[in-house]
Amino acid sequence: MIGRTTSSRALVLTAPRELEFRDLPVPHPEVDGALLRVEACGLCGTDHEMFTGRLPAATPLVPGHETVGIIEEIGDVAAEQWGVSVGDRVAVECFQSCRRCGPCLSGAYRRCESNGLRTAYGLSPVDVGSGLSGGWADHHWLGPDSMLVSVPDGLDAIDATLFNPVGAGIRWGAELPETGPGDVVAVLGPGIRGLAAAAAAREAGAAFVMITGRGAHDHPRLEAAARFGADLAVDIDQEDPVKALRAATGGHGATVVVDVTANAPDALGQAVKMAATGGRIVLAGTRNSAETPGFHPDAIVYKELHLIGALGVDAPAYRRALDLIATHHYPFCSVTRRVETLEQAGELLAAMAGEGDEPPPIHAVLTP
Repeated sequence: MIGRTTSSRALVLTAPRELEFRDLPVPHPEVDGALLRVEACGLCGTDHEMFTGRLPAATPLVPGHETVGIIEEIGDVAAEQWGVSVGDRVAVECFQSCRRCGPCLSGAYRRCESNGLRTAYGLSPVDVGSGLSGGWADHHWLGPDSMLVSVPDGLDAIDATLFNPVGAGIRWGAELPETGPGDVVAVLGPGIRGLAAAAAAREAGAAFVMITGRGAHDHPRLEAAARFGADLAVDIDQEDPVKALRAATGGHGATVVVDVTANAPDALGQAVKMAATGGRIVLAGTRNSAETPGFHPDAIVYKELHLIGALGVDAPAYRRALDLIATHHYPFCSVTRRVETLEQAGELLAAMAGEGDEPPPIHAVLTP
């Protein structure tokens, strides 16, 4: 093809807190691959932890696992398999699927025997495949195992990057715990995923939804919680969340607890305490091997609790997320948001972590 893209600018994480631009070669699409022109990429705590080195990363790599863009080139087999064409706007899932192994055939492709975390977009090093495997770039190479979700007409690229956090909220707050009418739901963590979990629980028919946060860092998020379906927002620095929940629900505990906190060692103990007998606890936040003070495993036995681990999102939740965002029933698209270009990635990561004077944005996005 005359004039086709042969190289693409990418922002590469080479070591903790070290980013550099590189021109990476763009291979010609095979029949089962495609080239995406990146429009926007959402950021989350994983990006910040890889940047700081708190989460070990296979550097050098191109970060970015919440990518939205336009199909620029695509092979015939890929077009048929994914149901997309040149010019279509799509969201790129982080995990890939071989579509043949047992986990993939069962729908649990996050555990694909040929992929998993080691080939996940935004996490794999530049010496794997084309190297253009993250959203912090002008282009993103899509291999045959990619999973794509079409973006509804009328939803722009910036708003569409919410597909990942809102999808997480739907899976963690409704699908995994099978939230339904009458449930009392407690969401620990008021970030965009926590707010989405609250909205998902409300959509599923929950009778009462509480969301918790901590300190000035979380005040804007707690103030926004009511608009996402929460009946009660609690700052745990000011109030005991277990007592607050029981006071608001006539002494009842939560039938569903969703922990989306990151590196909050006391959250698990709180979750077990606030859960009602027979309750379901979804654990989606990681603690990087930190100890968990206040957590007493025997309580799981005596209260017959169900603990559910949650790794990532899946295609049904992503599709539901994009549809929900497009309805504008909840103000996902009007949350405090900061959008920067790749050149300002370091500044945006610092802002996300609350390293400046202003509260961190609820949603952060990078554009090429």
